[in-house]
Amino acid sequence: MKKIIAFAGSNSKTSINKQLAEYAASLVDNVETTLLDLNDFDLPIYGIDLENEKGIPDNAKKFLDFIKSSDGIILSLAEHNGAYATVFKNLFDWMSRIEGKTFQRKPMLLMATSPGARGGISVLNIAKDRFPRHDANIVEVFSLPSFGANFSEGKITNVDLSTDLKGKVEQFKKAL
Repeated sequence: MKKIIAFAGSNSKTSINKQLAEYAASLVDNVETTLLDLNDFDLPIYGIDLENEKGIPDNAKKFLDFIKSSDGIILSLAEHNGAYATVFKNLFDWMSRIEGKTFQRKPMLLMATSPGARGGISVLNIAKDRFPRHDANIVEVFSLPSFGANFSEGKITNVDLSTDLKGKVEQFKKAL
């Protein structure tokens, strides 16, 4: 059976991106899904001096092992000031020191949501540019605008957006 991982690029306990990642993962049938929480992978702020003095933290290695042992990745990025949330950027920095090809050519459904009408488009654009340089195989990209108006009770309530995501999940499944 294929294995996927799903997570949000956020450490908020009430992350709307985590809710979106969990929902998207629930649409992928006949796979073993592991939901990851960045709060379970505490890391010091990356710095070359720290790396030289103490090496790579185990939590960065553990997270990269989840990527390596999966057949696909569902990732919903939180957008902070138009870019990645610090917690995700820090994890990404540590993992890239272990292996530059961080995403291992695993099929990826890349998403973002936000309370606003842009739905995390800025962070998605950054990721679409950056991730392929780290061996990401971005199969589909999905933005959910206005989370509060379009997501309720664990699912997307807007019919058009729901249909759009389901189609993108199907393409992701085909790539596994």
